[in-house]
Amino acid sequence: MTRMAFYGSSLVSSYWNGAATYYRGLIRALAAEGWDVTFHEPDVWDRQAHRDMDPPPWCRVNVYPGTSEGLECAASRAAAADVVVVASGIGHEDDALRRAVLDRAHPAATCIWWDVDAPATLAELRAQPLHPLRRDLPRFDAVLTYGGGDPVVRGYREMGAALCVPIYNALDPETHFPVDPDPRFEADLAFLGNRLPDREARVRSYFLDPAAAMPERCFLLGGSGWADVALPANVRALGHVGTGDHNAFNATPLAVLNIARDSMAEVGFSPATRVFEAAGAGACLITDAWEGIDRFLAPGSEVLVARDGRDVIELLSGLTRDRARQIGRAARARLLAGHTYAHRAREVGALLAGLRDHKRHKEVLS
Repeated sequence: MTRMAFYGSSLVSSYWNGAATYYRGLIRALAAEGWDVTFHEPDVWDRQAHRDMDPPPWCRVNVYPGTSEGLECAASRAAAADVVVVASGIGHEDDALRRAVLDRAHPAATCIWWDVDAPATLAELRAQPLHPLRRDLPRFDAVLTYGGGDPVVRGYREMGAALCVPIYNALDPETHFPVDPDPRFEADLAFLGNRLPDREARVRSYFLDPAAAMPERCFLLGGSGWADVALPANVRALGHVGTGDHNAFNATPLAVLNIARDSMAEVGFSPATRVFEAAGAGACLITDAWEGIDRFLAPGSEVLVARDGRDVIELLSGLTRDRARQIGRAARARLLAGHTYAHRAREVGALLAGLRDHKRHKEVLS
């Protein structure tokens, strides 16, 4: 059994942690393929106080104190792993942790930098020639990313990465599936996302402005950080929505809206976890326009695409409950056929096996 040490933001809490469902789906699928995974996460950002799952049977979870001592202790456990993964956006001394893990990993281990926000990371690297990640990249055997397509692959290769492969979000059908409507989430259009500086303007354009223009319709806003934002009277804010409520949140409204962050919308090929969660629950998804959507869902029949807020108004105005159900069913069928985390885990497993074989071959030759 291959041992993996995975250092990330959090597996057990989705609080201010949009990558949680990505980690859960992927690691659960890797465990089903025979991987022995330990997830190391710091106790920071009040995430442990907002846990929405217990440590699962398919992965050990090491929650370490958000201190220098806690970081060093967690990093030392990399020495026992065959594959060591360090993710971006952990939230506590990320540069120090990355260096400490690389220093302590076994020389024969395969080391992976897993970037869950690659467009933003690459923008930082281009702006900062002395960024610590530039120094560390050559020590990783490969870079895996949350998405981004060819632009992200080219960007990381230009920065010195030996190999860069996007591993896209996917559907975990054991977690996201259709459920009965829940009165708490009745709405014509719902959006779930934390308030972030690089997405707030797009939320206003695609969600709040259409709501103001459609006072007869009901809009639902989920996510943290919106409490002090002036909202139209027909927008109901829920605050943080735990993952246990995601299926009902997605299955109940007439339609669910996806809004990409600025960098991901610009680069394209970066479907958010929300896309797969909503479609997996059978939701009729309206997404903002970004290049590559047709790689995952067919515009018009499996997803509705809006170029701006005016398109959102037009799409919502002409949407019937029957057509919404038809689109939701078609989207779920498409994802089950080719975009589940089982598909992604097989891809990752084959990639890592190839990297291990290549590394062993190099050691023999040297």
